[in-house]
This record gives sequence, C-alpha cells and structure tokens, in this order.
Amino acid sequence: MSQFKFSAGPWNMNDGVEAFGPAVREQRPFEEIVKLYKDLGFSAVQFHDDDAVPNMNDLTTEEIKAEARKVKAILDKYDMAAEFVAPRLWMDPRTTDGGYTSNSAEDYEFAMWRSFRSIDIANELGTNKIVLWLAREGTLCAESKNPVEKIHKLINSINAMLAYDKNIHVLIESKPNEPIDRSYCGTIGHVMAVSAASDDPSRVGAVLESAHAILAGLDPANEMAFALAMGKLGSVHLNDQNGCRYDQDKAFGVESLRNAFNQVKVLVENGYGKNGEYVGLDVKAMRTQKAEVAYKHLQNSMNICKMLEEKVAKFDYEYQAKCVAERDYEALEMYVIELLLKG
Repeated sequence: MSQFKFSAGPWNMNDGVEAFGPAVREQRPFEEIVKLYKDLGFSAVQFHDDDAVPNMNDLTTEEIKAEARKVKAILDKYDMAAEFVAPRLWMDPRTTDGGYTSNSAEDYEFAMWRSFRSIDIANELGTNKIVLWLAREGTLCAESKNPVEKIHKLINSINAMLAYDKNIHVLIESKPNEPIDRSYCGTIGHVMAVSAASDDPSRVGAVLESAHAILAGLDPANEMAFALAMGKLGSVHLNDQNGCRYDQDKAFGVESLRNAFNQVKVLVENGYGKNGEYVGLDVKAMRTQKAEVAYKHLQNSMNICKMLEEKVAKFDYEYQAKCVAERDYEALEMYVIELLLKG
C-alpha cells in the first residue's frame, strides 16, 4: 500500500508538439483526461490557470470564477481534487521579458492580474496552493536588468499574492535555465532564500522537479532533503532526465534508477505525504507513442515509484548502520545495487 497520493496535469497528456517538431497526436478532451487519471489511480489534477479557464484573458473576474466552477464539477464527478493552480505567464506576448521581473510596468501589471486570477481559480477549485514556475524571471542578456532590483521585485510580487489571500500558499518551482539562461531562482536554495525574505515564510515553499535539479548539476534527492529539512517541500514533480540536455520530462526512473530510489527513499523516510502533499508526475509521452497508448509514461512512472517504495520498505537499516560504523561504504553501495537488482 503506497503512502503517496499521485497527481498529474493535463499537459502530461500532450499532443507531442515540441521545439523541434509539430504535434503528432490529437489532444484529448479535458474530461476524458480526468477520467483516465482516475482510472489509472491518480487522486488529483495539477492546473495552469488557463487549463481551467482557457480564454481567461477575455473574461471578467466573475466570469473566470464561473468557468472554474464548471471545472470543479468535472473534478467532483470523478472524485478528483485539484492540487494547485499555476499562472502560465511564459506563453503570453506580454511576458516575453518576464512577468514579475519585466522591464515593462504594463506587462508587470498583466502578470499580477493573472496571478490574482489564478488565486481566484484556485479558490473555486478547492485548493490553496499556487505554483510559480518562474520560466522567464531572469534574463537572456545579463546587462538588460538590474538583478538585485528584480529579485526584490519578485519578492514583492509574492508578498502581494500573500496579501491578496491570507490562506494561499505559494510554492516556487526552481529551474536553472530554459527558456532563459540566467534564472533568478534556479535551485531549492534560491527558493528558500526568497521564502525567508517574504512577508510570511510559513506560506512560501518549494516544488522540486527531478529533471530541473539534474539540469542544475544537482542531486534531486538532496534538493528534496534540503527543502524537507526546512519544512518547505510542498510538492514534487517526479520525472527523469538524460544529462544536461533540454528539459526532457522522461518517465520517472527510466534513466537513473538509483537516483530515483534515493528520491523515493528521502520522501518515505521523512513522512512526505502525511500532511496531504501529493507526489506529482511531470512526464511526457515520447513523440513515437501512438495516441491510444500515450498514457503509459504516467502509468509507468507511478508503478516505478511504487516499486521503489517497496524497495525502501526492504532496506536493511541495521546493515546500513554496520557499514557506516565500519566506514565500509563500498559494501553499502553494493548492498543498494543488489537491493535494486535482486530485491
């Protein structure tokens, strides 16, 4: 029996479009995705603001709330929760140079409008979590922005969200690069610093995505551990990554099984999920997958996570202590490999 509840976003059932090629599959309707997730064993859906309200830029605040309530009815129909809502700022022409750190006052106001509407949508969907993937909060040209000024602007923007709704929690999803190459919040350590500088650090935490940590040259399990040690790991996005390429969002554990094992191990050992946290998957089907089976990346990721949970349950902590006492880490490494290969 897994201690985890799982979530995924509609974008994980994507049509295969990427920077290097067009769509290869038809996009499934939203309700069909929700039903599929329920059938696969998921408990919640992750949302961008425009996943819930696609044409939100053309609607009033009350119209946005009404559309969000229609989505809530679909979730309720399949007994699914909403994990979080994330303002999708990076896809709008007005946030080409960033949202919270834009050099344009008008574009900044748009970014804040989307952020406040995301909070409204979250309230209608029944979640108090707002995720900020700071996709363009940085720069492609170092001299185009004053980084100290812009980092303060980012913190002030988060403070405005906290003031807008006293129950909302902001979770920052760190990433070192892509689409910009100089991120102002590239790692969990950066997230912890922003949290500490906010008006209410208890309501500002982190989302750790496995691939983003790998892109930063860091170990995902250690990044999770750092956030856990600070009491600020609000969510995880499990996936995998084949080196420092573009953000691949591969199925969890398919590239580095031991790395994946240690991520699950640190979550299990520290009671992750006991306070309602979800294990989120952010994985995309290979473009080679036919439409009718373009869900196996999610099914495989969940199953691999659960199988690694079973390996953690079998982990011999007495033998670990013996190896540590004798400082025989070679023996401990061989034990872990045998556990994963033979179990």
